Amino acid sequence: MAEQLYTYAVARIRSKELLLLSKSEIDQLLNCKSEKECLKLLSEKGWGKTGEEDSEEMLRVERDKIWNLMKELVEDISVFNMFLYTNDYHNLKAAIKQVYTDSKQDDIYITQGTVPVDVILNSVKEHNFSALPEHMQKSADEAYQVLLHTGDSQLCDVILDKAALETMLRKCKESKVELLAKYAELKVAAANINIAVRSNKTRKSRAFLERSIADCASLDKNKLISAALESLESIYQYLQFTDYADAVEAIKESSSAFERWCDNLIMKHIRPQKSNPFTISPLAAYILARENEIKTVRILLSGKRNEIDDGFIRERMRDMYV
Repeated sequence: MAEQLYTYAVARIRSKELLLLSKSEIDQLLNCKSEKECLKLLSEKGWGKTGEEDSEEMLRVERDKIWNLMKELVEDISVFNMFLYTNDYHNLKAAIKQVYTDSKQDDIYITQGTVPVDVILNSVKEHNFSALPEHMQKSADEAYQVLLHTGDSQLCDVILDKAALETMLRKCKESKVELLAKYAELKVAAANINIAVRSNKTRKSRAFLERSIADCASLDKNKLISAALESLESIYQYLQFTDYADAVEAIKESSSAFERWCDNLIMKHIRPQKSNPFTISPLAAYILARENEIKTVRILLSGKRNEIDDGFIRERMRDMYV
């Protein structure tokens, strides 16, 4: 993309940033007495469709708005594929399990992806994965065979989750965009840490950990696996010598607290892109900011729907981009 087009696209993004929810607006939502009241306030701020009263539909509409905007701003939307690969692999997992169980359920797929859902589903039905992108073919066949011959759905998930992380990390590095490389590194490292903690608690084997944990630069895979096989304290001690030392207290608190820590760190990394008008980074930052916003609103709406204490909901709120 030419520098002039970047400048135009970033100018458009700057105007859209003014519509992002601020901390004070999140507080307004928190002060609502019910989910319905939250949805009404969000609708007044332009979220969803007019008169929208279904929370998941509202969030789906907002996610569609992100990608419709990007299609307006860039000629080749594939420059943002790294944000969509996890959707592709989710749909592949869903298709494999649907075919295995002979289920007719069709609301298990995510619409935003790089590969049409019908292509993925037909590939699984025909057990011919040549129509899929090259990076999906090997893991698709392996996951399919595992579920077919063992019925182990967890192992099926592990194979595809790891492939999704490795694909995202590789593609982000290949983009040569520093922001994307940092984003992918953090997402993979966070997933690895979560796997290590959960695997220790459920006494998983070294073979399981080897198959689950993806390679990334900021963590030593072998040391993390060894720590996970010993104790939670060993994991915490290892992390003290990594970029994730500050996350240990959040990990001790809960998996959701650690997820919040990671999301807030991503926001910290992307805010400087506001002053970088000549690259694709501000557009990528906007996508991440909106996804963070949608995730935060989903947590809030779920809390209101289930009548959870506002203090508990507030503890799970993410930092906002604006």
